[in-house]
Amino acid sequence: MKMKSAEFITLSACTMMLTALGIDIMLPAFSEIRKHFGLAAESNATAQIIVFFFMGQIAQLVFGALSDRFGRLIILRIGFPLYIIGGIAATYAPSLSIMLVARFIAGMGASAVFMTAIAGVRDRFVGDKMASILSLIFTIFLFTPVFAPFLGLAILSFSTWRAVFLTPPLFAVVVFVWSLRMEESLPLEKRSKLNWNTISQSIRSILSNSVFLRYTAVTTFLFTGLSSWVSSSEHILGEIYGRPELFAWIFASVGFIAALSALTNSRLSSKFGARRTIRGLLIVYSLVGALLLACTFAWGDPPQMTLFFIAIALLVGLNLAVEPNSSALAMEPMGDRAGMASAIYGTSFFFIGAALGSFISNLLANTVFPLIASFFLIGIVTLALVFGDKRPSTAGS
Repeated sequence: MKMKSAEFITLSACTMMLTALGIDIMLPAFSEIRKHFGLAAESNATAQIIVFFFMGQIAQLVFGALSDRFGRLIILRIGFPLYIIGGIAATYAPSLSIMLVARFIAGMGASAVFMTAIAGVRDRFVGDKMASILSLIFTIFLFTPVFAPFLGLAILSFSTWRAVFLTPPLFAVVVFVWSLRMEESLPLEKRSKLNWNTISQSIRSILSNSVFLRYTAVTTFLFTGLSSWVSSSEHILGEIYGRPELFAWIFASVGFIAALSALTNSRLSSKFGARRTIRGLLIVYSLVGALLLACTFAWGDPPQMTLFFIAIALLVGLNLAVEPNSSALAMEPMGDRAGMASAIYGTSFFFIGAALGSFISNLLANTVFPLIASFFLIGIVTLALVFGDKRPSTAGS
């Protein structure tokens, strides 16, 4: 690899950052969007702007097969224009319905660059090293929620919500140009044929791998909780707790803790291995979820605001510390099927997780109990999944 590791990690993080930036920067603009489209102030319909973006990730299934046949770079270079065009179309959409379609297209573009970033890491690294590299990438990536809401507010202070929506596609143009330095990571001799028999055989092989299914399920359940929090965070702060002025500060604080958690996980996975680390993190996650649920039963719904957001920050931080480990463990046995496996993995946690998260978000009219209960149940289920992995431990795992 001619590109040095530091540049590769930073560029990979920036390509993945497009997904986060396409969400976090526009959350402060939701109130303006409600006014623009004539929605009620308490409406949670703007959450669909996030959900449709996530659901666009279903395109990874197609991009995964194509990347295993034609390489990673061509898919990367298809994804950027989709993201840019979808972002611009959403900015000038005449109705919310058309905006949601444009957001779906932008999500398709984000899925291409996200999938190729993960597949590219898998092409270059394996095992605990891959988990460590992914944690470093996610640490950079996760600083987006720290600064994006403030950037959105800063833009709103002198312009309109449309300028906020234009920022992600403009950033994508810069990263697109930078990505032209990236080299292909999938050699010609390792590329698969593009026919139905080959694709179906590859899919069957991937879906019959219990390790892949186990850790993909872990990420999918965790993303369900994360997506319901992200899409409803502005509504929770502004309508349920009645403190919209605190939104950027609280959302950024949660993002900062998540970034620190990912950085800590990079060291933990290097020292203890991905399997031991993910088990320890999910034990803590389950305990925090159980304590928050108990406090809600004891003191009422919604719980005291400080308590609620401290718990949310811990849960989100643990969630995003777990993901690099579950990703590495899911992808490790995939070998030259990394493109298709990455696509199935990404589609599962983005599309299925976002759909389940949307269902939870729709229950959060005047209560946060559905979100709290979901975090608790997710902790229990994911804990059972990781402790159900009975493979013999190896060095570092």
